[in-house]
Amino acid sequence: MRWLAVLSVFVVALAVAGLGLLTGAWAWWVIAAIIAAIACLGVYDLIQTHHSVTRNYPIIGHMRFLLEEIRPEVRQYFVESNIEGRPFDRELRDLVYDRAKGNHGEEPFGTQRDVNAVGYEFVAHSLRAKPKPDGPQPRVRLGGPHCTKPYDIALLNVSAMSFGSMSGNAIEALNGGAALGGFAHDTGEGSISKHHRVRGGDLIMEVASGYFGCRTEDGHFDPDKFAERAQTDQVKAINIKISQGAKPGLGGLLPGAKVNAEVAAARGVPIGTTVVSPPAHNAFHTPIELMEFIAELRELSGGKPVGFKICIGSKREFLALCKGMLATGNAPDFIIVDGSEGGTGAGPVEFEDHVGMPLTEGLMFVHNALVGVGLRDQIKIGASGKVATGIDIVKRICQGADFTLAARAMMFAVGCIQAQKCHTNACPVGVATQDPARARALVVTDKIQRVYQYQDKTVNSALQIISSMGLDSFDQLTPRKLFRRVDPQVTMTYHDLFEWLEHRQLLTHPPVAWHRDWVTASAETLDPVEVAEMAEAEPFRR
Repeated sequence: MRWLAVLSVFVVALAVAGLGLLTGAWAWWVIAAIIAAIACLGVYDLIQTHHSVTRNYPIIGHMRFLLEEIRPEVRQYFVESNIEGRPFDRELRDLVYDRAKGNHGEEPFGTQRDVNAVGYEFVAHSLRAKPKPDGPQPRVRLGGPHCTKPYDIALLNVSAMSFGSMSGNAIEALNGGAALGGFAHDTGEGSISKHHRVRGGDLIMEVASGYFGCRTEDGHFDPDKFAERAQTDQVKAINIKISQGAKPGLGGLLPGAKVNAEVAAARGVPIGTTVVSPPAHNAFHTPIELMEFIAELRELSGGKPVGFKICIGSKREFLALCKGMLATGNAPDFIIVDGSEGGTGAGPVEFEDHVGMPLTEGLMFVHNALVGVGLRDQIKIGASGKVATGIDIVKRICQGADFTLAARAMMFAVGCIQAQKCHTNACPVGVATQDPARARALVVTDKIQRVYQYQDKTVNSALQIISSMGLDSFDQLTPRKLFRRVDPQVTMTYHDLFEWLEHRQLLTHPPVAWHRDWVTASAETLDPVEVAEMAEAEPFRR
């Protein structure tokens, strides 16, 4: 029957061709050719062995593939509600778009959120609410005791996105917005390109396991190349990427086809060469070696703040880093905590969904660990992972952060529509692509203003929120200020929900929940040590 159906299409094509022969009208011949092509497709469908659907349902089976192709767009525009979308819902995207365009991002007729749902979070306003303070945005100083060129960073900054995954126009627009608003722009592991330089915005230079921009020919760290870039005035801080939220514990590969002259110049690799980012660094292997590497980068950069970015996995390993800080007397100036819900480009689904600690847990753990070893006052903490609104800034500071960084929200500000085509080089709005024809859609001068306005209005929103809470500064935010619904009848503050360590508590009397990770962590290795050995030779217990 399937062959008969396909043969009948051929018969129709012959009949239409006959009409063309009789009438002499070329249009009939065109229609006949189209019908014949469809019949040939049907024959191919019947004999091919790759797709069961079209083998059983020739021609019409292709409708399935068409519907699959447009399913995300149909769902996004016609099916999902304003608060259902993932990774970012429509309400949140509209808020970013409005603020980027200079609007306030207001919503009529009340919230669409279920305020009685378990997990709902809120802050409490005060009868002593205050007017939002005038003047410049608050700043956070990055720079510990060994830093000679501290940097005052904004509360909201551009998180790491590399040139190569992002178009040159997008990078230039982000940096131009940072220059206009006085906030920082993390280069991502792709290093500093010419597009980062044009507008002169403050840069956080990222050093990842591939050492792009500061590497030897065989992929090791090159101190001279690093110093040449890090000592430029535009670079304000150095960020060592240990792991990232989208694919923690996984390296990366940039195909040679994407390594054009611009990408090669930024990364310091030959044109057309496939480049690999290993899963781990080769410049250090132990906590002590990492602290020594931090000290080396600080000296090579001329005394600028040096920190690292990490998505928390093993708590013991991070505690080992803390012991490395104590053993060497050297610590990072800042730590950026990335949540497993982060990620701007693409990563394996299993890594995005199931590997790494979400930002809330990771952020509170890092804050508590640094408090517990007595180093929290020296090290600032940044939060990166689905930060997009003023309340996000407030919540993350309540949970232990000092400042925040946003990637995908900044992408929305330059025109991203969450098409989720970042890894295909076919971004429809020219944000995540190296296709010049697509990138031209992004007009840099227009998007610079949008990045600036989005950041400015979002930080001002955070300022309005703390003013409504009766507070004078973000320093007054504590876990007691943030509430979470734990069941339909009960809400609790973060202070009551979670355990918060006291200053140097890990050095004197570690809590039971922390004890095993603490005593099996070592400054000498990332591997666990025997508990008995640590009980006998624990150098930091007092």
